[in-house]
Amino acid sequence: MNVITDEKRVKEILDRGIIQEILPEKEGFVKKLLSGERLRIYIGADPTSDSLHLSHAKNYMLLEEFRLLGHEVIVLVGDFTARIGDPTDRSAARKQLSEEEVKNNVKEWINQIKPLMGFDDKENPPRVLYNSEWLSDMTWKDELELASNVTVQQMLERDMFAKRLEEGNAIYLHEFQYPLMQGYDSVAMDIDVELCGTDQIFNALVGRTLLRRFKDKEKFVVAVNLMENPKTGDLMSKSKGTGVFLSSSPNDMYGAVMGQPDEMTKVLLVNNTRVPLKEIDEIMSLDPMEAKARAAFEIVKIFHGESEALHAQEEFNKVFREKGTPEEIQEVRLKKGELLADLLVREGIVSSKSEWRRLVDSGAVRINGEKITDKEFTPQESVTIKIGKRRFVRAIV
Repeated sequence: MNVITDEKRVKEILDRGIIQEILPEKEGFVKKLLSGERLRIYIGADPTSDSLHLSHAKNYMLLEEFRLLGHEVIVLVGDFTARIGDPTDRSAARKQLSEEEVKNNVKEWINQIKPLMGFDDKENPPRVLYNSEWLSDMTWKDELELASNVTVQQMLERDMFAKRLEEGNAIYLHEFQYPLMQGYDSVAMDIDVELCGTDQIFNALVGRTLLRRFKDKEKFVVAVNLMENPKTGDLMSKSKGTGVFLSSSPNDMYGAVMGQPDEMTKVLLVNNTRVPLKEIDEIMSLDPMEAKARAAFEIVKIFHGESEALHAQEEFNKVFREKGTPEEIQEVRLKKGELLADLLVREGIVSSKSEWRRLVDSGAVRINGEKITDKEFTPQESVTIKIGKRRFVRAIV
């Protein structure tokens, strides 16, 4: 397999703004990329949710750029470590997942990243590996050998552990095992480069230590951004259920991007599209709504294709700019004389009667285009309900 060593192309990948830090140093990594040596590069994630978001997508898009240069890339599924839970940035231990929950999440997760990488490439497809292949067979002897390479003091230097100690919150012994397990992934796969979020640098460096100890081999750690809001510092989070999710339909994905704050537009264009940086600067000179619409179109196109992206754009403009009604609306059956609130709670469209009252009081509910104030509204005929900015439901009597 020939490796592309074009200096301009390598520079474009490294300087796009996604990579935040390269350890032990960027110059050595650039030299490796330009040497023609075929590197084994991986990124891992634990399937702790059945849906990934755009901050995860950015990681696989970057991994794909290295694959297109001719390097061997690995998508590592942390199906074993997911059962423990990464303690990173946690004030308390994560819920441990069952094997069945992990398997279900893995299935959804792989489907969602398929549009981002060349899995159909016959010559150099991405490899998908699962860390249960080596971690589930480890013995106490193996674990003791791993643990002897990291001190308790090193573990306690981690911010979230230090904070928990200060606040008197529990630190469970199994949480100390997590960095060792993630670190051993590098040894098991004989890795040259690990891509990780900036919140995972500690774990990645444990892997660097273990790889040096077990195989006398150096590993580069390439840390990528977490796509935070430049004004508020807020992050997309699968555990908190926030962000633009890869499992979304074209219309929902387009709407979710359009619902992001204006300051996120450039972040989305840089991280989640392949639009050249020079063109992004031109897009950002447009009206903020138009610039965000371009970001939404480019993102939906990657996941669902150009025709679906165009349709989603048309639907969004119809509903939100022209105040129309979308073509596809969820339909529910309404019993004659039934309160609308009871129907919406029964169908799970609103979570409770108190949420319904809050929505009505805030003016967020419209029936056939007219705002309602009656919390006891009982439709006498079929109606179209709009809740908030993007939710439409048709109640059929």
